[in-house]
Amino acid sequence: MSQRRVVVTGIGAITPLGKTTEETWQNLVAGVSGAGPITRFDASKFKTQFACEVKNFNPLDYFDKKDVRKYDQCTQFALISAAEAIKNSGLDLQKIDQSRAGVIWGSGIGGLDTFISEIKGWVEGEEPRFSPFFIPKMILNIAAGLIAIEYGFKGVNFSCVSACASASHAMIDALNYIRWNKADIIITGGSEAAINPAGVGGFSSMKAISTRNDDPKTASRPFDKDRDGFVMGEGGVAIIFEEYEHAVRRGATILAEVAGGAANCDAYHMTAPDPEGLGASTVMRMAVEDAGLKLTDIDYVNVHGTSTGLGDIAETKALVKTFGEHAYKMSVSSTKSMTGHLLGAAGAIEGLASIMALKDGVIPPTINQFNLDPEIDPNIDFTFNQAKKRDVKVVLSNNFGFGGHNACVVFKKIS
Repeated sequence: MSQRRVVVTGIGAITPLGKTTEETWQNLVAGVSGAGPITRFDASKFKTQFACEVKNFNPLDYFDKKDVRKYDQCTQFALISAAEAIKNSGLDLQKIDQSRAGVIWGSGIGGLDTFISEIKGWVEGEEPRFSPFFIPKMILNIAAGLIAIEYGFKGVNFSCVSACASASHAMIDALNYIRWNKADIIITGGSEAAINPAGVGGFSSMKAISTRNDDPKTASRPFDKDRDGFVMGEGGVAIIFEEYEHAVRRGATILAEVAGGAANCDAYHMTAPDPEGLGASTVMRMAVEDAGLKLTDIDYVNVHGTSTGLGDIAETKALVKTFGEHAYKMSVSSTKSMTGHLLGAAGAIEGLASIMALKDGVIPPTINQFNLDPEIDPNIDFTFNQAKKRDVKVVLSNNFGFGGHNACVVFKKIS
């Protein structure tokens, strides 16, 4: 039995590069860095004092005071991006079957800000007093639940957590639920809001994030020999997945087809990737096969490309192992060089970049390339420092998370 086709009919975004999808995409193409000094808290005593924050974010621009008290920033980003995605999709909420409309959301950490503030209040207070919103604000799945409440989506609803692969896992699940005829429309994607003392302090103690405080905008430099870790990012991106015939019947603008996806595990180390990229290589093959395509069909790979010592080398090895000679014919880039690493929402913002690359025929660059790491294959086209035009028909988007979680999603031009 043939599977139902799944397409993208809307995207919403609030990111370090913009408060809309279009603004984010234009800045990606322009090679803009979203990094700057941390404004969320006093980071002067931390080894890392910069990040890729959403600029000039004021929740009161989107919510009333009552709701701001109820929603962690991670959830705020989810609701803001979902609102734009719904608007851009042209969905008439009165004309859909709400029992077949769902939400599958990804986040690596969830309400970390809320956890910090509540525990801090308990430790510093004279009595053990907690907000009645503490638990619902903190739990990761509340974003999916609140999006459903906002739009009356009564179908499948849950959240995925697999570190930096979370949003990609959410998208794969959304794809499959629609394929399996369990839903017609799913809002998917992810959000993260971990630029706070615990988030920055925790990653800093692992020596996972850059300490290039003197020049934050060049700190995220994937594949460069002087890279010293990733740059933390935040934000949310929502993507509307819809069954093809359902979208056609209502006259929707179709941005791309979601052709396939796959997930596996390195089963190697708590935080480090398999050094030979074996899990990454396998999952890329699986995703392309799931899409019913050949490896030579891939035009562009939006790589995980975190700007970490081990990760960049392992992923490059995986590309060559997987694609062979075709690895030198594809375009490759790491948009984390501009957005920073949105952790559990990384797959969502990189999904945005993949879909827009298909739509506009533009490969966003890998910025901040000064000196290529000699362990990185120099024959791969990493689209260094400047975007380029290309007729893009199929894109593979990679995301790999702590715990060895690997997830890849394949998008293709609609035909």
